[in-house]
Amino acid sequence: MLGDQEFQKRAEESISALYEKLGRAADDFDFDVEMNSGALTVELEEPRERFVVSPNAPVRQIWVSAHVQSFKLDWDEGRGAFVLAGTGESLEELIAGAIRQRLPEFHL
Repeated sequence: MLGDQEFQKRAEESISALYEKLGRAADDFDFDVEMNSGALTVELEEPRERFVVSPNAPVRQIWVSAHVQSFKLDWDEGRGAFVLAGTGESLEELIAGAIRQRLPEFHL
């Protein structure tokens, strides 16, 4: 398990990298992405929907809220990524899949 400082570093790097990729894609796919206090928010219009990605330091996980569900991702040292235990999806794959449910042509 990651220590506190290592978790903070990994979570910040992972969320920031996702923010940069989503920021480049946002104009092409008509959604908004924001970063505020370490949490990333993706907002889609028509119908309005919001996805939130945030670190949860006490349990050393990244939590994602999307499509009225909550996902908890743990650090996988072998993959060098935060991963959803049930599916093996990385943070990037999970968010891309959530956006694709609304925007089928979406890709990162």
